[in-house]
Amino acid sequence: MDVIAKARELGAALQQDERYLKLMEAQKANEEDTALNELIARIQLVQMSFQHEAQKEDKNEQKLEAYDKEFGEIYTQIMANPNMQAYEAARAEIDNLMQYINNIFVLCLQGEDPATCEPKTEEHNCSGECSSCGGCH
Repeated sequence: MDVIAKARELGAALQQDERYLKLMEAQKANEEDTALNELIARIQLVQMSFQHEAQKEDKNEQKLEAYDKEFGEIYTQIMANPNMQAYEAARAEIDNLMQYINNIFVLCLQGEDPATCEPKTEEHNCSGECSSCGGCH
């Protein structure tokens, strides 16, 4: 049995999973959303401007604060976009699936029976914003 071949089979099965298909559909909707893409372009420009100013020897703190405020406002608009919300929800589902699959592999590597091992799951309140998170369980 070739482990790599089995991994490829699992990859093909993942691409047929409804969660993957939902993620691809949400990604396509994001790509086709002109208003969302304009916001993303604006936030990238603000981020570059912030970084440029922050790297200066004589950086202007007021400019940095203004860029930070503008970034936050645009970010809020991006995350309020229904297409982005659908994408984030679909991405979270895929992330959870991948974590679950990975945990099964870990249990198998620890000698558990692959047919019956069940990863422990802990309920947690996920806001979708990973920067403040201690990690998914």
